[in-house]
Amino acid sequence: MNTLSIRKRRSGPSAKLWFGGALTLCIVLAALIYTVWQPWPVDAFNLSIKLQGPSAQHWLGTDAYGRDVASLLMGGARNALWVGLVAVSIGLAAGLLLGMLAAFNRGKSDEMIMRTMDFAFAFPAILLAIMLIALFGPGITNAIIAIGIANIPVFTRLTRNAVRSLLPRNFITAARALGRSNWGIVKSHILPNLLPLIIVQASVQFSMAILAEAALSYLGLGTQPPAPSWGRMLSEAQTLLFEAPMLAVIPGVTIALTVLGFNQLGDGLRDWLDPRLKDSRF
Repeated sequence: MNTLSIRKRRSGPSAKLWFGGALTLCIVLAALIYTVWQPWPVDAFNLSIKLQGPSAQHWLGTDAYGRDVASLLMGGARNALWVGLVAVSIGLAAGLLLGMLAAFNRGKSDEMIMRTMDFAFAFPAILLAIMLIALFGPGITNAIIAIGIANIPVFTRLTRNAVRSLLPRNFITAARALGRSNWGIVKSHILPNLLPLIIVQASVQFSMAILAEAALSYLGLGTQPPAPSWGRMLSEAQTLLFEAPMLAVIPGVTIALTVLGFNQLGDGLRDWLDPRLKDSRF
């Protein structure tokens, strides 16, 4: 009875996957809607209506400059997702390549790659991003590059350790005995087994990239005005915590829900896709 219930529970998407997918879908839809339509322009300053509460015209009210908070929130979602997507893609592509090279080429190549990654790990991601932006100047492009570089060691170590654990397996040995090339082995055997790990780590790094962008924008180093950013919304609201606390609560809760959504989505996909978490039928 227990075995049947466990098998049924693992045969389809879990509650975490549905919950994380729903939160993520809401953020993605807000970003897509903002791309084609905005309730109000984010650079529409109107001090005569500043700090107003929610209304039919301004669904979430207005900020200290009379801008529509809902429009700023939707624009911030688009920029946050763009930063996360590009930054994680940079880290994932470079990390997969370096991790594969380290795993397949033992010796000096492996040692050089991993010691370089260890050196990069010595610097916190935010500190590394601040250092790079201090050298090349603030802006969303430099923030993406900095966050992407900070992601490379994470994916490199994950890929290298996972591939090292797969190479001694019997199915890899059999593929080599049949004359399969390293690329053929990677494509047919290693990447499918890496997929659950990559999905989970990418979702975690995506949420971390969103947090990093918000932190950099809060410090004035990330997305620059007039482009909207959740981090800058928090920065502008910090002097109005007693007068208009919702200006800080709204972007803060949005960031928290976005991070929670991506983390739950990654965990749910891992539970659903990882064959080791499913009961064998043989």
